[in-house]
Amino acid sequence: MAPGEVAPPWRVVGLPRNKAPLTRFEVVPLGNATVLRATTNASYGALTFDVPKVTLGPDSTLSWRWQLLRALPQADLRTKQGDDAPIKLCLLFDLPLERLSWSDRTLMRLARSASGEALPSATLCYTWDHRLPADTLLPNAYTNRVRTLVLQSGDGALGQWFTHTRSIRQDFLRAFGAEASELPPLQAVVVGADSDNTGGQSEALLGDVTLQP
Repeated sequence: MAPGEVAPPWRVVGLPRNKAPLTRFEVVPLGNATVLRATTNASYGALTFDVPKVTLGPDSTLSWRWQLLRALPQADLRTKQGDDAPIKLCLLFDLPLERLSWSDRTLMRLARSASGEALPSATLCYTWDHRLPADTLLPNAYTNRVRTLVLQSGDGALGQWFTHTRSIRQDFLRAFGAEASELPPLQAVVVGADSDNTGGQSEALLGDVTLQP
């Protein structure tokens, strides 16, 4: 993708009724390549790549590299007021509603009806957090339908690139194994960055996102 605004099929999604300013996503040059820069300022944004409900194989992996330039020390993923992330990469799945608890099924149907969107019933996010140790897995502070896996922690490695390759099946079953024994269809891949709850500022780079096979 050429430097500048992010081009389709990627699209930027904000909060309903524009509750917070949009996070700035832009493609920037880096050496002979380009990477994505996500900059927050008391903002929220999700850069979404929709897929036609792809069925992933048991050996499917998600690979990428990222770099944190400015951290969010106020963030605390365990609380609603601290539920922010300078960078995260998420996979949205269409888990059959019958696999959910009665209360979760009811809330999901209400949310889909109110939004008019085919909201995912299971979302797995990889993130860089400030205080929780790496390999921490926890539910989102707002909804049990999102589970977050912390891959890196703190701000001691600012300005350094880190590369990750994750087994999607292994991580999904770790997060949602009580509700599923296999991977449900994938709906979208999302890059997120937000600081609307803490009112902070952050900056991160992300590149080479690959879903295979």
